Amino acid sequence: MSRPKKLPLAAVLEKLPIWTAAKGAEKGDGREAIYRQVVFGDFSRAFGFMSRVAMQAEKLDHHPEWSNVYAKVDIVLTTHDAGGVTELDLEMAKFIDAVALQCGAVDATPKRRPNLPPGLAERIRKRPPKK
Repeated sequence: MSRPKKLPLAAVLEKLPIWTAAKGAEKGDGREAIYRQVVFGDFSRAFGFMSRVAMQAEKLDHHPEWSNVYAKVDIVLTTHDAGGVTELDLEMAKFIDAVALQCGAVDATPKRRPNLPPGLAERIRKRPPKK
């Protein structure tokens, strides 16, 4: 199976309003990648989210660069062999956005949020019920 071709970073970010260019990517002094931080109410929710994303990553054979500290998950997506962002990253980012909501994400730290669908920003910020 052939790997997908590199997409323009700006075009990908237009489709992913919660994501930003990874540090240095927009200025051209770093590799092209997209970034998002997802915050959960506790470590258990963050770990559950990461487990679901990991299973999808295995299915797609496309793995995120990420780190987790307690309830925060920092995610970078890029396709190394294409030298930038591809359809695989776009697909993975959309999956991550959906699963973050399902797993009770309480906040994200985007630098911009243009044209979010109605109610999405509120759902992202909504705190999960305490158990």
